Amino acid sequence: MIDKIAGKFLISFLGDRVNADKYVIPDLKSILVIRPGGIGDAVLLLPAINTLKTTLPHINIDILCEKRNAGIFEFSDSVKNIFLYDRDFELFRCLRKRYDAVIDTEQWHRLSAIVAHIIKSPIKIGFDTNERRKLFTYKIPYNHEDYEVYSFLNLIKPLINISPQFNPNIPFINIKEVFPSNFLRDNTKKLVAIFPGATVIERKWGGDKYGMLAKALENRGYNIVILGSNADRKEAEKIKKHAQSSIDLTGKTSLKEVAVVLKYSSLLITADSGIMHIAYGIGTPTVSLFGSGIEKKWAPRGENHIILNKHLPCSPCTKFGYTPPCPNNFNCMNFISVDEVISASERILHKSG
Repeated sequence: MIDKIAGKFLISFLGDRVNADKYVIPDLKSILVIRPGGIGDAVLLLPAINTLKTTLPHINIDILCEKRNAGIFEFSDSVKNIFLYDRDFELFRCLRKRYDAVIDTEQWHRLSAIVAHIIKSPIKIGFDTNERRKLFTYKIPYNHEDYEVYSFLNLIKPLINISPQFNPNIPFINIKEVFPSNFLRDNTKKLVAIFPGATVIERKWGGDKYGMLAKALENRGYNIVILGSNADRKEAEKIKKHAQSSIDLTGKTSLKEVAVVLKYSSLLITADSGIMHIAYGIGTPTVSLFGSGIEKKWAPRGENHIILNKHLPCSPCTKFGYTPPCPNNFNCMNFISVDEVISASERILHKSG
């Protein structure tokens, strides 16, 4: 609501940018990429950042983001500096710098476009989704049917002389840390990770269902590890009531440590979540449960991922990050059975040998 009211008001006074055809792309030396929001968007932005650095190896790429997603950009060797909106005076430090180009990767909200407008730079690039378009020299179309990696790649097209490519079967996050040798009771068994959390209740499948799934996989000879934050501990407790040998790491790991666990996992089972995107970026196979989220835009691509989705008439219902309260008892998630998830998991695990 603040963004809608304050954003519209401020944009009405800032006016339109000059059309892009009156600008000449400078000899790029520095680029600022703005990425507010959660973990998933940050992960799927990495291919565009890496492509920028590969195509223009001499440039410096800075990131302006939030505390909650900053750890993702530490995975990329392409990033020079990370500034945080919400820590001390880092936003003001960023505003004092000058860049050859600013890319606002926010899809809908207006305030990040205003920040991009204020920063000293001749080139401003962003999505053409509402009044925010007035503040950009390059206004990039946005389509809910496009996988988000491709949406972000579209943002860098004005700055490079090639059409950016993306192979969905090649990992784009390199985790160098080694898995702790004393972590598992039995290192001969494959590790299966479960993340029972979700940012909104409409995406939750339920700790008891994950617990029955975990028990079934334990009985088939797999080690089970439960990932999540402190907010996911109640769900983890439900899982452990069914699968007592599972390892509960909820609230005990940093983002980087979660990534290390995922690197050494044979499979991640999760609803639509930021951790799902991290696993995908690392190259860990996933079984993902979709309902309210837009599968075409957010579900992992490639041959090692299975998406379970009932495709009910009322779903997907999320748009631009907002999920309305569900009037249908969360049927899009509740109709996904434990047996379906077990079967999908076994297909992935048997495929990997």
